[in-house]
Amino acid sequence: MYPEQAPHVPAQRAVEVHQPTPYPPAAVVSAPVVPVQPNAVPAVASIVLPDGRVVTGYAIEPTRPEPVAAKPAVSRTAVNVALGGAGFLAVCGGLVLLTSFIAALTAFITQLIILAAVIFGGWIAVQIFSTRGHQGGTTVNIRKAVIKRNHFHG
Repeated sequence: MYPEQAPHVPAQRAVEVHQPTPYPPAAVVSAPVVPVQPNAVPAVASIVLPDGRVVTGYAIEPTRPEPVAAKPAVSRTAVNVALGGAGFLAVCGGLVLLTSFIAALTAFITQLIILAAVIFGGWIAVQIFSTRGHQGGTTVNIRKAVIKRNHFHG
């Protein structure tokens, strides 16, 4: 058998109690008192405690944090230069877009004109080179002296 599985009686343990050790009070070293004349005599306040004692003393004003240094104002010249630069870039961008639009429109109109010329030219070519005979109208064949209108056959 393993020792962990052997039956055993719990042993009583000795309890050790630790008591805190107080530190001796720190020696207060006071700075030499230098008499200073206050600018104004502060008001003296008296407070009556619940047990009847009266505490008299000067009111202590809460410490105020140092004011944060104000951010320097941005000069109007710098603002005007920045806005002028932004406006100039916007105008240049608009002119580039306008130029691109005009070039694209010109190319589109040119392609439409070429397409119309090809279609119309093709129609004319079909009319000229068609093999079907003339059906009606005036036929003049000068070499054979055939004139249909006047019924002259020679």
